[in-house]
Amino acid sequence: MKIYYHPASTTSRPLMLFAAESGLKIELQVVDLFTGEHLGEGFTAINPSRLVPVLEDGDFRLTESSAILKYLADSIDSPAYPKELRQRARVNEMMDWINTQLCRDLAYGTVYPQIFPGHKRPSEEAQRVTVAWGQERARQWMAVLDQRLLGADKPYLCGEQITIADYYGASFVHLAEVVGSDLSAYPNVRRWLD
Repeated sequence: MKIYYHPASTTSRPLMLFAAESGLKIELQVVDLFTGEHLGEGFTAINPSRLVPVLEDGDFRLTESSAILKYLADSIDSPAYPKELRQRARVNEMMDWINTQLCRDLAYGTVYPQIFPGHKRPSEEAQRVTVAWGQERARQWMAVLDQRLLGADKPYLCGEQITIADYYGASFVHLAEVVGSDLSAYPNVRRWLD
């Protein structure tokens, strides 16, 4: 198996962590996002969306981080992606929640517009409004994560054992620290990250 990735990529990091902790032997190919390598014809032929990560397993290719993480876990029959129907559904639910709720407002609404030129809004007013909206919404999702999804009694998102949802979610939550966010208001999230 081969993964095209970049170590700064939020969506690549869960794969690298899971692979390392699981002892997976994967060929890694860095795609330099900072020089625009992902926008060139060579990489566009691999992923028309021009994004990392990409997994190649022989002639099979996947281009979405969540799908790749599930594939990797299934490829080694990892307990981090349980087979039992309801347990697996819970892991999928948490990964979808991270992707469609938390990530949208924390990553794309708050962090990315502040650190990536391509995500910055065209005027100072639009930038200010975008980031303020993203921060407000991200705080709401972080409170849900802290108080409802984790609570004081769950060590991991889906209960007592680490799952691929934890690998996936931690990468996005750590994004808040990139722009200096203080996570002390979320003690259960801090405990989970630690």
